[in-house]
Amino acid sequence: MNKTIRRASVFALLLVLALLGWATWVQGYEGKALANDKKNRRKTIAQYAQPLGNIVVAGSPVTGSKRTEGGDLAYKRDYTDGRLYAAVTGYSSQAYGATQLEGIYADVLDGTDTRLTNPVDALTRKQAEPGTVVTTIDPAVQKAGYKALGDKKGAAVAIDPKTGRILGMVSTPSYDPSKIAGLKDGKEWQRLTTDEDKPLVNRALRQPLPPGSTFKLVVAAAALEDGLYGSVDTATQSPNPYTLPGTRTVLRNENASAPCENATIRTALRYSCNNVFAKMAVDLGQDKVKAMAEKFGFNDKELDVPVRAYASGYPSGMDKAQTALSGIGQFDVTATPLQMAMVSAAIAHDGLMAAPHMVSQVVDANGDALQTYEDGDTRRVVSSGTAQQLRSAMRTVVEEGTGTNAAISGVEVGGKTGTAQHGENNSKTPYAWFTSYAKDPATGKEVAVAVMIEDSGAARSEVSGNGLAAPVAQKMMKAALK
Repeated sequence: MNKTIRRASVFALLLVLALLGWATWVQGYEGKALANDKKNRRKTIAQYAQPLGNIVVAGSPVTGSKRTEGGDLAYKRDYTDGRLYAAVTGYSSQAYGATQLEGIYADVLDGTDTRLTNPVDALTRKQAEPGTVVTTIDPAVQKAGYKALGDKKGAAVAIDPKTGRILGMVSTPSYDPSKIAGLKDGKEWQRLTTDEDKPLVNRALRQPLPPGSTFKLVVAAAALEDGLYGSVDTATQSPNPYTLPGTRTVLRNENASAPCENATIRTALRYSCNNVFAKMAVDLGQDKVKAMAEKFGFNDKELDVPVRAYASGYPSGMDKAQTALSGIGQFDVTATPLQMAMVSAAIAHDGLMAAPHMVSQVVDANGDALQTYEDGDTRRVVSSGTAQQLRSAMRTVVEEGTGTNAAISGVEVGGKTGTAQHGENNSKTPYAWFTSYAKDPATGKEVAVAVMIEDSGAARSEVSGNGLAAPVAQKMMKAALK
């Protein structure tokens, strides 16, 4: 054979082998990555080729699917009471992706999860029937919170302290995810993403703000567990007024006539005495307060319910003045409503914290469980004795103190109000907080609720945890105990 032809043949063979090798590599090793690539139109077509599986509340779906007209996407997501449940479901959009439960369980809901595929379907590459996500949400609690929040900007979370089940999760202002589910919803998307009130933000999970005086429960727990004070009825060493260490700044109390000088923890919670808890935080030291805060869940960057919640924060590296301010839930302390509901839930459950979760099961088309979230996955936060004392003091807050609007006839209710400063030199309208628990002795039912009002439109002088947030909590607790 001609030497030139032989060389050309060998070169051509090498090119063919290289091409075959590359094709094998792409199909065998990169095929899955390419199939899952966001730019792969086939993935989106497959996702919406059949009706999506549903997200279920109390046995009834709160989602559905609509047949589209034209185009290559056969179905799009639809929602029942979309605004009511948006903080739970999130959205599934053909154009803008998916969030919350819709995003986490997208593969289950569109039938592409490999756990849904039987051997025959695997061979024929037939898309499996979609699965279902079963939530722990109680529709009565959800509706009570949504109605009570109304047109206020805020959020609320209700938890069953024994099981950790999230019974209600509301964020307002809300939005209708049906209106951004298709390909031609750009105007509504633009409106939502440019709205100053940020309706797409789940304030219950993803907007940590200063918790104000609700954080005093954490400081009180640290003081009791450390032995700094023997009980909630032991007099503290708390001058009034209290000057922040190393400064000339005097920390005053909201109620100037309240008996806050050397007040007991019970009295200090009842009147929300800033001097007591600021001094207490300094006496304990920031490390002990931080350790207790972290037991309750602060600084946890991996809190999944199963949606990832933003971490509530307790800072480090503070001076004594800053530590004092942290003791009243200010400086750089932040919390979500979920976090403050967890604090009340642990106190209500005798010092044990059950892992919070809003999904009980993920099932296939036949109802067989693919994934189960167990109730009552608990860990101890404080001793039973400390929890009992804190409950007693929280009852005083509701029965005789700053949280009277949370009271429910015939039910044990405990709570703590909070009004957190907002803006430079407290120049903006404060945040109103309330965290609480309720126990019905007749039925044994329990619930813990936290409410945050970011903005109600009320005058600054009318903003208070008792006036704005406690009534929301009371309505959610009543709904949960029925």
